[in-house]
Amino acid sequence: MKPGEMKRPLAARRSGPLCGIAAGPGDKSISHRALILGALAVGETKISGLLEAEDVLNTAAAMRAFGAEVVRDAAGDWRVWGRGVGGFDEPKDVLDFGNSGTGSRLVMGAMATTPITAVFTGDESLRKRPMGRVLEPLSKFGAEWTAREGGLMPVTIRGPQDALAIEHEVTVASAQVKSALLLAALNAAGRSRITQRALTRDHTEKMLKAFGAEISVEPLKGGGETVSVLGEVELKAANVDVPRDPSSAAFPLVAALLVPGSEIVIPAVLLNSRRTGLFETLKEMGAAIEIAKVRESGGEEVGDLVVRASSLRGVEVPAERAPSMIDEYPILAIAAAFAEGRTVMRGLEELRVKESDRLAAIVAGLKACGANVEELADGMIVEGRPGDISGGARIATHMDHRIAMSFLVCGLAAKERVSVDDVSMIATSFPEFETLMRNLGADFKVPNK
Repeated sequence: MKPGEMKRPLAARRSGPLCGIAAGPGDKSISHRALILGALAVGETKISGLLEAEDVLNTAAAMRAFGAEVVRDAAGDWRVWGRGVGGFDEPKDVLDFGNSGTGSRLVMGAMATTPITAVFTGDESLRKRPMGRVLEPLSKFGAEWTAREGGLMPVTIRGPQDALAIEHEVTVASAQVKSALLLAALNAAGRSRITQRALTRDHTEKMLKAFGAEISVEPLKGGGETVSVLGEVELKAANVDVPRDPSSAAFPLVAALLVPGSEIVIPAVLLNSRRTGLFETLKEMGAAIEIAKVRESGGEEVGDLVVRASSLRGVEVPAERAPSMIDEYPILAIAAAFAEGRTVMRGLEELRVKESDRLAAIVAGLKACGANVEELADGMIVEGRPGDISGGARIATHMDHRIAMSFLVCGLAAKERVSVDDVSMIATSFPEFETLMRNLGADFKVPNK
């Protein structure tokens, strides 16, 4: 939240059936990367379906600050004239990324091997999130940085005059860290090799190939992979058609599963196998989710989701699935509360360092709504009670958009309304959320003070 902005509470209560088309926003991960790679390429990159949420708009502003020409032609349609790899100008002012961990970390990588200096900051939430996980490996390229204690923003990065390729193993299951290093490698002499034991989302690798980078992926024995990138290769402009975001689709999807009589269609959703862990898990729980009209768009597989209200049952979610659905665990926990039996979720340490401590926030919220939930060091166990979640709570969102949306969905199926203390930050990822949900039939109202 920016200084001077007021919190905007919202409440949701049990609704009639949700019906209609839920045309969600463009994928946030791909939107960030399209703008950054367009700015690093030579020529004009055309982007359609760009997510016009605050997080992505802050990345667009950063690319302008580095000297790229970034133009919005119409809703979702943008053009970027890039500066070429190593061609960024030094920004004249501090770069403010608002709430965006993805945007800030990827841009740190994109500029860290160019001999310029840039200062990064963000809102109160982002300034609490760890940046050392990116900054320390960027030092191996020769970048110098300063930050607050603990590697916290504001962060200043000074790129080296002559960056050299590196070999590095990413020890956290983070696509942001991996992607930042791959972007930094573009302007480092030689071939960099970035290894990760967990398979995280691979949009950067796919898009780098589309922009002409010399990149290869080698599977490792026992799991994981090494991504190799040749530095000092010119990127060529490309056209990017952004599919709809599966992380945003998760909210109307779970709402339709929980509200009796519901049936909705979510069109053109990204079906990248490293992003569909939630869909797989919900199907194991008995969810009626049909995937129709599967096709390819911009190098990624997309399809329409047809979702019908379902009786869910608890499952044990494999810990190794966590990287493919790390942002979806808050809404999965809501689904688990309404499922029959126990749902066990582990491997969620990364949730501790999101916009909030998401693990603690979701557990506290579920308990306030009358659910039976146990917090673990690396996850949670939810004992579901179909039709018996009391609700009647006011949830502290801790400036976290996914906590806010998850508990509004909870309110649509609980006995009593559920309110959240603030929804203003939802605009960082899903500005159409309230309108889309109301058009489906969701009962959202501003609570009485």
